[in-house]
Amino acid sequence: MDWGTELWDQFEVLERHTQWGLDLLDRYVKFVKERTEVEQAYAKQLRSLVKKYMPKRPGKDDPESKFSQQQSFVQILQEVNDFAGQRELVAENLSVHVCLELAKYSQEMKQERKMHFQEGRRAQQQLESGFKQLENSKRKFERDCREAEKAAQTAERLDQDINATKADVEKAKQQAHLRSHMAEESKNEYAAQLQRFNRDQAHFYFSQMPQIFNKLQDMDERRATHLGAGYRLLSEAELQVVPIIAKCLEGMKVAADAVDAKNDSQVLIELHKSGFARPGDVEFEDFSQPMNRVPSDSSLGTPSDGRPELRGPGRSRAKRWPFSKKNKTVVTEDFSHLPPEQQRKRLQQQLEERNRELQKEIDQREALKKMKDVYEKTPQMGDPASLEPQITETLNNIERLKLELQKYEAWLAEAESRVLSNRGDTLGRHTRPPDPPASAPPDGSSNSNNGSQDKESSEEPPSEDGQDAPIYTEFDEDFEEEPASPIGHCVAIYHFEGSSEGTISMAEGEDLSLMEEDKGDGWTRVRRKQGGEGYVPTSYLRVTLN
Repeated sequence: MDWGTELWDQFEVLERHTQWGLDLLDRYVKFVKERTEVEQAYAKQLRSLVKKYMPKRPGKDDPESKFSQQQSFVQILQEVNDFAGQRELVAENLSVHVCLELAKYSQEMKQERKMHFQEGRRAQQQLESGFKQLENSKRKFERDCREAEKAAQTAERLDQDINATKADVEKAKQQAHLRSHMAEESKNEYAAQLQRFNRDQAHFYFSQMPQIFNKLQDMDERRATHLGAGYRLLSEAELQVVPIIAKCLEGMKVAADAVDAKNDSQVLIELHKSGFARPGDVEFEDFSQPMNRVPSDSSLGTPSDGRPELRGPGRSRAKRWPFSKKNKTVVTEDFSHLPPEQQRKRLQQQLEERNRELQKEIDQREALKKMKDVYEKTPQMGDPASLEPQITETLNNIERLKLELQKYEAWLAEAESRVLSNRGDTLGRHTRPPDPPASAPPDGSSNSNNGSQDKESSEEPPSEDGQDAPIYTEFDEDFEEEPASPIGHCVAIYHFEGSSEGTISMAEGEDLSLMEEDKGDGWTRVRRKQGGEGYVPTSYLRVTLN
């Protein structure tokens, strides 16, 4: 079934239908264009949202980036940013493959439709023109017939009239004959015109217009097919990005599962552990006996002459108010403005960076030397003297980095000694610790409240009031009788030279007994197989508990 056969008399219907089809095509193009604008705006808003919440500082400079919660949030933001990119890809595909192509095809369809209907209207005008000619020849034939009949009646009436002259009768007969001849000619012209019109009309309805209608049908079916393909492209543009979007969503899920609360707690400890000793107990000062008053370690003493006694340089006071408002500190090169533990970590980082830079400069120097040797052997490849400035600069950098390494190593040794001293000072000041150590704390003799005077007094009988007695005397006696058993074992990852009091040396790969775990200050107490106990850096060990 085709339009030319079934809809031969529905010219206006086909004109409206084909126009409706092109309007539908244009509406769909407009819909996709607005959908593209929505996708682009959505992607733009997502990218702005990601930019708003993305950390401004680089990861290596942001302490918060070390927490798994922050890392997961950053990963989620990156996945959202990738998701926005996929929305932009959808918008681009729709704009190129749907909007542009269908808009161009719509213009072609409009031109083709216009051509077909112009051809149909020309054919219709030609048929109407033939029909008008037929009507004119018909009316002329009718008029001539009436005139011929009238002339014949006049001639007959004059012929029967006795009063009419012969000349009048002859004239009337000639007029009747002329009119009859004209009527015959009009009849022949009308018959020829009618035959020609019927032939044109048959050609119009059975050949010419059906061909035009069939062309319109083919055009409309092609338009509908392209429109259906455009509908399909709308879904294919989405399906194309579904795998990537699924990966983005899976990445968000992985980021959510990567949050490790325990690890974040440990990271917070590593970032902000100060290494300061806890403040000791405030001693009672008996003002009722001013002459026998003993200066305490938590206040200024008052000698017998009434002048306040200032602390010596060897007597350190613990940080008593850790929650008070901190004053603005001046940043120093050796990081001495930081707490002991943080100072040690920053110095270790600086040492690692300097070592990497030094190794890089050494490798560059070796490469320049090899290149210089090649130039000396084959002068056509280059001038050896042109490498001298670079070699000199590399040597200067190596010397500078070595000096910086020595400087940071000295500061690191001081910081480690400071951390160890704070640990010993903490153990020495607490009379009732929650978990008393099994042996004397590191550097305890030099960091106790009263220095060497307390060590000498620990061997003397306690005084009557008991205030000057050492706090670890009875524990030391128990430890000498019953040595503590190890709580695990560990292996030294690096060599350590125990130069400070309370520390112990160890060789790389040496097996050690674990006597006491790290209490949060970065030091662990171990025992060597050949004898001797002391503290070593926790980061130098691989620990296994029993």
